[in-house]
Amino acid sequence: MQSSNQGQRTWRLIAAIVLIILLTPFLYLQYKSLLRQENALPEQSVQEETKGITPKVSEQDMVNLAEFIPGIEVDLKYATPDNFTGAIIYDDKAAYLRRGTAEKLKAAQAEFATHGYTVKVWDAYRPPAAQFKLWEKVPDARFVINPHKGFSYHSRGIAVDITLVDKNGQEVVMPTGFDNFTARADRDYSDLDSETEASARFLEEIMVKHGFNSIHYEWWHFIDSDKDEYPVYEPELE
Repeated sequence: MQSSNQGQRTWRLIAAIVLIILLTPFLYLQYKSLLRQENALPEQSVQEETKGITPKVSEQDMVNLAEFIPGIEVDLKYATPDNFTGAIIYDDKAAYLRRGTAEKLKAAQAEFATHGYTVKVWDAYRPPAAQFKLWEKVPDARFVINPHKGFSYHSRGIAVDITLVDKNGQEVVMPTGFDNFTARADRDYSDLDSETEASARFLEEIMVKHGFNSIHYEWWHFIDSDKDEYPVYEPELE
């Protein structure tokens, strides 16, 4: 009798061990599931944690000015024959600048707008290939930078040629038109009437205030004062 009871206890023990072995994987999975639930953020918390996160951007990025600066006007002279070469130098009619430079132009545009004016862009980023084409059309260093020796700041995406338009969409009277190589285009201003001088000085003052350098011989041309931060930009071929 005692031997029979001992045998039953042995079988019960074996059955219990087998049951534990069979249940162990299931219990482990349940345990991991509970851990995931405990460590997971509620849906609202996830939204709060990710709210405001934007893709990483760089001041070196190129941006489309018409999209980046609301209200700005674009009339790229080298995308048409309406320039001193009489030829189309590049096909893209969208104006681009480095993000860092575009931010400065955006700030300048905001101030111009408070006076009732809007920036009109005549030239912005100029691909190296366009600079070579300019040189082919006019191989004269008095008018065009020789790309075999160096590139314009336009090819870095940090120079912009602009004028202003008024509330009626009319260009403000300035010393000359675009790409005028006479003495009237420089910043001497002594050969201008008072209204034209005031307009040119106003344009220069606001642009310099917002981080641009002007050059003496072209009233329309402005270069990002942080010019040494940007190399020549060569667009990737798709």
